[in-house]
Amino acid sequence: MAALSSPRPYRGAGTTGDADFAAVRAFLLGLNSRDPVCSPEFLWARWEWAFCLPYLDRGHLDRIGVWEAGGRVVALATHESALGEAYLAVDPAHRAELLPDLVAHAERALAAEGTVAIPVGEDEPDLAALLATRGYEAMPWTEDMSVRTLEGVPAPRLPEGYRLSSLAEGVDLHRLNRCLHRGFGHPDPVPEDEETLRWRKESVSAPSLVPELNTIVVAPDGEYAAYCGIFLEPSAGLLMVEPVCTEPGHRRGGLARAAVQESLRRAAALGAHTAYVGSDLPLYRDLGFAAFHRSHWWRGRVG
Repeated sequence: MAALSSPRPYRGAGTTGDADFAAVRAFLLGLNSRDPVCSPEFLWARWEWAFCLPYLDRGHLDRIGVWEAGGRVVALATHESALGEAYLAVDPAHRAELLPDLVAHAERALAAEGTVAIPVGEDEPDLAALLATRGYEAMPWTEDMSVRTLEGVPAPRLPEGYRLSSLAEGVDLHRLNRCLHRGFGHPDPVPEDEETLRWRKESVSAPSLVPELNTIVVAPDGEYAAYCGIFLEPSAGLLMVEPVCTEPGHRRGGLARAAVQESLRRAAALGAHTAYVGSDLPLYRDLGFAAFHRSHWWRGRVG
């Protein structure tokens, strides 16, 4: 077995073109492709999604810890947006050896205001025990992951006057921005400045984001009524559904359901076989997703 390196800081400016971005992505994809899946609370696509949004604290990327063996990433301790939360991922071959180091790195580099919170899967009793010995307490917050195969996805049905489109058919960034802003409950007025539209464009330009799989439901007046984002990794046949929303004025019409169904059917036609979503909401249960992983947050004081 190759010798382990000491943890080093992430090297990069915070773009999906960074060499370290690709190395970490490959590491996470390798974990996510295992049976059973490793680190499902932080899929390779979640790493991409974080780098495509403006919320990532790019001023502290060097606090992300990367461990290597033989020039290959074997462990990661990272924040997703801001400091104060830490996600841990480690190759099972190095788990027993590195888990204490990952927690120590999270406490040293990823804490904020003297605390750090770490999600612990229900299948990770070793991590829960380790955190308990270090004074962490389990919090009431949880994260869920659901999964379904792509066999037998029903054809979508839309109310009269609505139609399906995709990013491949061209996208009006103003309409997409309005749909996503309002669809996730943000208040009016909708920001439409140049910077907002720039990062909105970046958010639909991730490496795994295949334009024809990202479905838009267009309302009779031409506005975007619902959206389903898809991150696809063709080499593994895996996809992640993120984000999904419906503009408030168009809810209760099955539009989000139709958007997800269309995206899944198109992905299946490209050879994908398994879809993940970071949720256990009724929408996804009704779409045939089944919960398979839950993480509980643990928080500890450091320093």
